[in-house]
Amino acid sequence: MAFFGFGSKSSKSPKSSQSDESAEPKGETFQALTLEQLRSFLPRLPRARAQEVLPHLNDAMSEAGINTPRRQAAFLAQLAHESAEFRYFEELASGRAYERRKDLGNVKPGDGARYKGRGPIQITGRANYRAAGKALELELELEENPTRAADLDVGFRTAAWFWNSRDLNKHADKGEFDAITRRINGGYNGKASRDTYYQRAMRVLDKK
Repeated sequence: MAFFGFGSKSSKSPKSSQSDESAEPKGETFQALTLEQLRSFLPRLPRARAQEVLPHLNDAMSEAGINTPRRQAAFLAQLAHESAEFRYFEELASGRAYERRKDLGNVKPGDGARYKGRGPIQITGRANYRAAGKALELELELEENPTRAADLDVGFRTAAWFWNSRDLNKHADKGEFDAITRRINGGYNGKASRDTYYQRAMRVLDKK
């Protein structure tokens, strides 16, 4: 797993999940990913797991304006790397390393473990849980119920929220995949893996 996927995310004020950057390009309408496409992209993903994640993945991409092959390929590639092909939606480490990390909003005892990385892009820290919950208008605010970010229906939405809060559709439109990696990871950890996923996703989605 990449360090920054399980580590700190920027704690600056995020944008809404429906930011201007996520608006559909002219002439583009959302095309849902099919089960066949998902399994072509991740051939080792069991069919049952693919069927489980697919509707939540599509809902999140639709909500966030991740609606072109380039956007979807970049999003899928980063999530596949960060979650080990949708196997892990919660950080394996205890989270104690994030204790007292004020840059993440972890100001109370136990915040490190309570707000450790969750979801397919591993949002981390009290500040990010609070911001995601507010932006997504979740019935159960994530700050009070952080483990909900590990559930499929919420986890994919938090990933899409993070994506738009960093204007990553803009980089995807320009083919700037390395810039996306840096924004998510803080560096280029796992670059070869991410690049391989991206190239594979582009091949699959180009057949749409």
